[in-house]
Amino acid sequence: MSTANLPKPTASELEMLRLLFALGPATARQVHEAALETRPDMNYATVLRVLQVMHTKGLLARDESQRAHVYAPVQEQDSVQTNLLKDLIQKAFAGSGKALVLAALRGGHVSKKEREEIQALLDQEK
Repeated sequence: MSTANLPKPTASELEMLRLLFALGPATARQVHEAALETRPDMNYATVLRVLQVMHTKGLLARDESQRAHVYAPVQEQDSVQTNLLKDLIQKAFAGSGKALVLAALRGGHVSKKEREEIQALLDQEK
């Protein structure tokens, strides 16, 4: 299955992807330990089950050469984020990137520092 045809990750799967992007390739135990930092209620069996489902769906690669399997995303973080953003723009903003940006700016989701970085990027494009 090409990465363009991968299913959209669920909220739980996105959480696992975020952890794996930060950790790099990791075992279920390592992912679980990282999850505990923000979700102390998360149990190991849940993490393992989500990782196994993600592997079945093609979202993760699994190295089975050792006793503890090592999981890694099949797509780079930027690619996952871009695909999700395209989907959000289509569904929530009728295909308008401008509407998305304006909503983010008006909704207080962008800090002063982030606004400055955005402005510098826009100035470079001129």
